[in-house]
Amino acid sequence: MNGYFIPTVNLMGVGCASEVGKQAKIIGGTKALVITDKPLVEIGITDKIVKLLNNEGVETVIFEGVSPNPTVKNVEDGFDLYKKEKCDIIVAVGGGSPIDCSKGIGLLATNGGSIKDYEGLDMSKNAMPPFIAVNTTAGTASEMTRFTIITDTDRHVKMAIVDWHVTPTVSINDPELMVSMPASLTAATGMDALTHAVEAYVSTIATPVTDSAALKAIELISKYLRPAVANGNNLEARDKMAYAEFMAGMAFNNASLGNVHAMAHQLGGFYDLPHGVCNAILLPHVETFNMIACPERFADIAVAMGENIEGLSVVEAADLAMESIKRLSKDVDIPSGLKELGVKEEDLPTLADNALKDACGLTNPRIASKNDIIQIYKNAI
Repeated sequence: MNGYFIPTVNLMGVGCASEVGKQAKIIGGTKALVITDKPLVEIGITDKIVKLLNNEGVETVIFEGVSPNPTVKNVEDGFDLYKKEKCDIIVAVGGGSPIDCSKGIGLLATNGGSIKDYEGLDMSKNAMPPFIAVNTTAGTASEMTRFTIITDTDRHVKMAIVDWHVTPTVSINDPELMVSMPASLTAATGMDALTHAVEAYVSTIATPVTDSAALKAIELISKYLRPAVANGNNLEARDKMAYAEFMAGMAFNNASLGNVHAMAHQLGGFYDLPHGVCNAILLPHVETFNMIACPERFADIAVAMGENIEGLSVVEAADLAMESIKRLSKDVDIPSGLKELGVKEEDLPTLADNALKDACGLTNPRIASKNDIIQIYKNAI
């Protein structure tokens, strides 16, 4: 049996963020905890959303204490403020970090306990408060998924919480809020979206619905990531990347992911590294390992990336997909290996042990041993 999960309302396109106040009122909000990070406060995006909420009579309290890799403490601090201020709606403003932190806060608001209690699949009992996710990056798709990743600093691991209760009520993807993203963040989040689409397409639980979203996402990212990185003010590229990351989210929210994410989560938790960059570096190495499981799927990916596979065998076409991914990564200045990020070989056995416990690996198309995972990390160094 396959399920299909998505927010109730999804607003897309230039200017759609202007609807945030109206949507907050529709879903019954009177006082919002606005969860964001300091950079977005500094450039004025948070203030813009706050004014739109206030204009509709929704009171606001701002929580800006979200780390780039949100932690258990971030969630606890945000929840304390939510309770203290007697908020009744959550509005996340940002990329994956504020949105994931918001999901954790929402779980505690209606379920209690510690956020650590909800690691795994569907561990909560109660729905979250009304929740609007205003996305400012074209990458994680956290604004529309049932996934949230919280770093447990005690264990140095990223906890994967997969729970349909954390699906936002309303998602907003306005490319005008994305023009301020620097080129490096545009590249990293774009490659994160590509990883979502590729892993969902080769997932063991992919369906015709997720396949269609994944392939279209790959096609759009291949066409529009380079121009979005080259010129952040290119609204067409920003808009198409927003659609691409959303469709990649539709795909992996329902088909799940694979060992790229299982391994990247450990790098992020252990070294506090940027998630999108880790994914981008690992992607061709993990998928080269996976290729024998479903070469015809990788041939499809090559076509979606704009490659001509006429006259090639299925395996040759699959190889072309890997070359295309590497070329895109290089063109947008992703680091060439994990060594540049400070990853050490002596840590690989620990990272591999933790990767094998990550829920994302359950739908990887090829079964991997601990030694396999270690070797893939080595290849990526």
